Amino acid sequence: MRAVTLDSVPATPAVTEVDAPRPEAGELLVKVTVSSINGFDAATVAGYLQGVMDHRFPLVIGKDFAGAVEALGEGVDGFEVGQPVFGVVMKPFLGTGSLAEYVTVSAGYGVAPIPEGLGVREAGALGLAGTAALDSLNAVAPADGETVLISGATGGVGALAVQLAAARGARVIATARPGAEADFVTGLTDAKLDLVDYTGDLPAQVRALAPAGVDAVLHLAGDGAGLASLLRPGGRLASTLGLTADAVETSGVTVHTIMADTNPQTLTALAAQVASGALRVPVTATFPLEQAPEAFAAFGAGALGKLAVTCS
Repeated sequence: MRAVTLDSVPATPAVTEVDAPRPEAGELLVKVTVSSINGFDAATVAGYLQGVMDHRFPLVIGKDFAGAVEALGEGVDGFEVGQPVFGVVMKPFLGTGSLAEYVTVSAGYGVAPIPEGLGVREAGALGLAGTAALDSLNAVAPADGETVLISGATGGVGALAVQLAAARGARVIATARPGAEADFVTGLTDAKLDLVDYTGDLPAQVRALAPAGVDAVLHLAGDGAGLASLLRPGGRLASTLGLTADAVETSGVTVHTIMADTNPQTLTALAAQVASGALRVPVTATFPLEQAPEAFAAFGAGALGKLAVTCS
């Protein structure tokens, strides 16, 4: 099968031919229609996960997937061949990812059916970013009317988090440069948003909007410790970038380090929100599998929202 692979890290991804996987007991073989690029994938390519996770070469990259069940491993119940599914590859090693024509995944974790109303392109870009956004927001649990600062609002996780926070009645302060970025973020929701330019004096802009400090921060980009200093006493911060309480000098705040838990319940809930129109997956560009290296370059250059990759 064709797949986006690495022979070493750090390296530039390449589209090559590798053996198609076979489902082991408890696994599904999925024929992938759409995948997407995530920060995790970019970190893998850059070699940042060396020593953190086992790398098996040639390493097929990719976390998100959407497609149809091609075959069932021994002992699998609850799925059938031909069923549309989506989710996130969650294995304890790197090497058998989803930027490929086929992928094997656990039938019990990281996969859920695609409901009516959820397009396959959106499903293939939803799993990891959507879960990270929802888990981050749940961790800081903003009450109606509380102020949430979302740093990294133009990315895939941030764009979903902006919508989820606004839907909960939170006052959202989002980071975006004037121009295309600001237009993208304000177009995510009908709710009123406050925007701050992260290329300027971010602390001064945030303090002008929230003199007593913000109630919560989603640290999806930028200096986490600096963002924590903008919280009011008793404020909460959720970080998808590994920030821990030890790195934060601000006293009286709570720091949550987020590792996206892509359980079937969360994936199903996200899918239902998209299918109902309550949440939009902001796919801004789609690349064929052969152009996946260009998709990685666009991601690294700061592309807005989610970049999808069609795999078949």
